[in-house]
Amino acid sequence: MTSLTPMPMLLFFAAGIACVVSAGILLLLLRTGWAWDIAVDIPNHRSLHVRPVPRVGGWGVMPAMLLAVALCAPSFGWIALGALLLAIVSQIDDRRGLPARVRFAAHLIVVAAAVAWSAVDISWWLALLAVVALVWVVNLYNFMDGSDGLAGGMAVFGFGFYAVAALVLQPTLAVAAAAVAGAGLGFLIFNHHPAKIFLGDAGSIPLGFLAGALGFWGWQHGVWPTWFPALVFAPFVADATVTLARRLARGEKVWLAHREHYYQRLVRLTESHVRVAMAYYLLMLGSGCVALVALRVPPTVQWTLFGAWYVVLALVGWQIDRRWRQFILTQGNGNDAN
Repeated sequence: MTSLTPMPMLLFFAAGIACVVSAGILLLLLRTGWAWDIAVDIPNHRSLHVRPVPRVGGWGVMPAMLLAVALCAPSFGWIALGALLLAIVSQIDDRRGLPARVRFAAHLIVVAAAVAWSAVDISWWLALLAVVALVWVVNLYNFMDGSDGLAGGMAVFGFGFYAVAALVLQPTLAVAAAAVAGAGLGFLIFNHHPAKIFLGDAGSIPLGFLAGALGFWGWQHGVWPTWFPALVFAPFVADATVTLARRLARGEKVWLAHREHYYQRLVRLTESHVRVAMAYYLLMLGSGCVALVALRVPPTVQWTLFGAWYVVLALVGWQIDRRWRQFILTQGNGNDAN
């Protein structure tokens, strides 16, 4: 058996320490009861759960990620600091509520700073487009945090595939991504169904930022093409983007809570958080594997694989829509059919 090289050892160390610290903090919050004093999600008619659950996942994920990055990948400290700032703003929102314009301004400022710090050779209009795309990723991750095991699983899979893809060309990026994946795994221990803890805005918003910021950095520094992050996180991107487009087309306020995401409809159709989580894990695994394969083929084939996988996701969505319409008809309520 060959011994591990120092860099893979560092990658596993970063993921391991982040996982242990994240799980340890969350266990402490649960055992002491402090979790209930920080922020609690109270069920309403839009919720998929039926009992109050603490929204303190970010309190474990963020400190664990920050510690692992500081120890193992300090050159990404500025991106980690941006995630921390968003976590603070989001925690205030979790506790007291903030106007949408204040939250959006914070997202815009932190994302713009990350793009400016990461950019190598990019025109102003492309940088502006990158800012818009990253702000959307910040929010879509939050939109997709609504079912047990879903957002935590996406962190483990998505950042795990980032780490694998970056290991050879940019090992420090790989270590930073592994730290996020490890912190997500520590949270997932308490978020599988029935969830003892929810991620909350203080966890989901920074994770969305890290997915976008590390993805942009990797593109700018030649680790992967521009399509790679969008393919790795394709299940979340497709679900949130299609749902947003539908709500915009109907003139609805997209920032208000709802139950129209594909994963939400699947939970209602199957009455099982576990089955939905497993289905999305398979899609996440497929997305990451296709992305890794695509890195090793010519550019034209890369974009073909990218498009083909999104066609697969579109077919999955079409099947969910079809089953949902049948479900609504059997319930005798056409108001939710869209």
